Amino acid sequence: MFIQTESTPNPATLKFLPGQTVLETGTADFPSKEAAENSPLATRVFGVEGVTGVFFGHDFVTVTKADDVEWDHLKPSILGMIMEHFQSGQPVLGSGGAVPSGHAEHDGEDGDIVDQIKELLDQRVRPAVAQDGGDITFHGFERGVVYLHMQGACAGCPSSTVTLKMGIENLLRHYIPEVTEVRPVGV
Repeated sequence: MFIQTESTPNPATLKFLPGQTVLETGTADFPSKEAAENSPLATRVFGVEGVTGVFFGHDFVTVTKADDVEWDHLKPSILGMIMEHFQSGQPVLGSGGAVPSGHAEHDGEDGDIVDQIKELLDQRVRPAVAQDGGDITFHGFERGVVYLHMQGACAGCPSSTVTLKMGIENLLRHYIPEVTEVRPVGV
């Protein structure tokens, strides 16, 4: 098994590509060791000292490290844990494990607008963000403000504010006049 790595716009996050499917659908975010208890793969990766976050996409694992640790020290151990996991035959998510994340439900009167927002996110934003090892999902819409949840490499990325304001906000405002602003939320 050969696992490739790619840098992301977030210097604290590295993308690992095991050359096979990680999740069939959706994404799964593990912002802490405790959140990973139902994922054998995430638990293994959190076993490497200095790992502070793990995120799964369709064909990648994104790992976030502590600021006081260098990738040169972490990368070989993380590669070993990912390889060991896939060779073990264990599932990525255990029964009762994290539910792959997606967009939040919206029951308000702006259902048509929210559907348009989700469609634009799915078609234009999420594929590009996945290339960088992260995900952005819809969290809410209220009085013209779109609330988005940033995961994986996007969470804590120095360029995430620019991505939100200059990229996503401009895109949504262009296609959906009711959108006035985009804000991040922490979940």
